[in-house]
Amino acid sequence: MRRNTLGTLIWLRIARFTHQSNLLSNDFLKPFGITAAQFDVLNQIATYQPIKQSELAVKATLSEGGISRMLTRLEQDGYIQRKQEWKTKWISLTSSGEAKMQEVFQHQLTFQTTMVDECLTEEEQKTLYKLMTKLQKNTENKLGC
Repeated sequence: MRRNTLGTLIWLRIARFTHQSNLLSNDFLKPFGITAAQFDVLNQIATYQPIKQSELAVKATLSEGGISRMLTRLEQDGYIQRKQEWKTKWISLTSSGEAKMQEVFQHQLTFQTTMVDECLTEEEQKTLYKLMTKLQKNTENKLGC
């Protein structure tokens, strides 16, 4: 039998937590008519708009093809608009997209905060945040971000 290293066990826990959290978020967001992935993309657009489609793909951790499909759906739903300038596609929220974020943002923020507050003390949260930031910066350096 193979033994995992502590590093692989941590990675597996992070991957499982992320997956489970997304499942719970999808259930939570269902009454609002969006998925956790759509919420993430709309939130990134709201934060950085107008944003290049290629930059959005990196921020939302989707492939170019994945972000294109997601944006097509969000555009059909009337939440975003894409403007083409030469070879660059710029993405912004429509008034409908702004309204959706107004409707959903605080609810999702409270939902996610409660998930963490239920099992971690404030001190543990600060420690976890520092450690996750350190891990993320390491992977960003390796990716050249």
